[in-house]
Amino acid sequence: MTVEQRSETSEITIVSEMDIPSPLPKDGPVVHLEKIPGPAETTLDEFSSDRLLWSRIRSIMRDPFAEFMGTFIILMFGDGVVAQVVLSNGQKGNYQSISWGWGLGVMLGVYTAGISGAHLNPAVTFANCVYRRFPWRKFPVYAIAQFLGAFCASGVVYANYKSAIDVFEGGSGIRTVPGYSETATAGIFCTYPAPFMTRTGMFFSEFIASALLMFLIYALTGDRRQGTGAGNLTPLALFFVIFGIGACFGWETGYAINLARDFGPRLMSFFLGYGPEVFKAGGYYFWTDEKQRQIPIVSPFLGCLFGGFLYDVLIYTGESPINTPWIGMKRLVRPRVAGKWDSAV
Repeated sequence: MTVEQRSETSEITIVSEMDIPSPLPKDGPVVHLEKIPGPAETTLDEFSSDRLLWSRIRSIMRDPFAEFMGTFIILMFGDGVVAQVVLSNGQKGNYQSISWGWGLGVMLGVYTAGISGAHLNPAVTFANCVYRRFPWRKFPVYAIAQFLGAFCASGVVYANYKSAIDVFEGGSGIRTVPGYSETATAGIFCTYPAPFMTRTGMFFSEFIASALLMFLIYALTGDRRQGTGAGNLTPLALFFVIFGIGACFGWETGYAINLARDFGPRLMSFFLGYGPEVFKAGGYYFWTDEKQRQIPIVSPFLGCLFGGFLYDVLIYTGESPINTPWIGMKRLVRPRVAGKWDSAV
């Protein structure tokens, strides 16, 4: 039996012994629970929000912080596993270990950054701005946070493996880049193409992997009530996506598929003593040449745009510029009504 007595200032609840999970033995006394009269409780969040400066800053910067830490986690696992495999001469892992490491990093990064949407990739954020009405004003904020997360994580991995790098390279003052030395270690931190790759091959290797990534992200994050999406299993599913991309499309260019993941560690390796060769290796693969080709910068954006386009054209029926008159181009001449896309006619 339960007896309750309530008033504006107090609340007393008496319940039978059978209703309460108690550490006391079964033959012990009846347990009484009561709420002592007093002022309304103040939670820590309410107290912090009112009085602590950092809580106010965090409430504003929570999404960028999440993107920073999510990308940081990705690079800690990704660059970390590459370092272990390379510096141990394959004794502590192999190519599949690298695919597993990057997949784990992405899965845990998505769990970490769930509050922000877990983009963790400027190209993914860009595609969401185009196809999912993600605010354009947030794009530079997310991109900077993602870049800084990758930049800082690569520095931590370098600090952890510095002694091993010294031994592998042949001295503490020696730092080399793939294509310039047989014991190069710059590839631990960022991507470099295989020496046989053509420029066209480099571009399409990154383009195809990025298109697959974006298409599958939209497939996994769809509405389960409509038969799409992985729900709570999305981070685990993304683990297999990244593992699959690495295992199937990673050999030729290192599957950057992410400007932040490649540029952040590349810039860090430049500051750590690898020199300007980090931008020149592979025939100016990353930076530019006389023909202005910037493959790991441009190709992931184009690939993610194409992957998102394919999903929305072939499968998605929700709100998207693809599902509007003229495949979204009509918005250029006819404004949105009541904050929504014009319906198809």
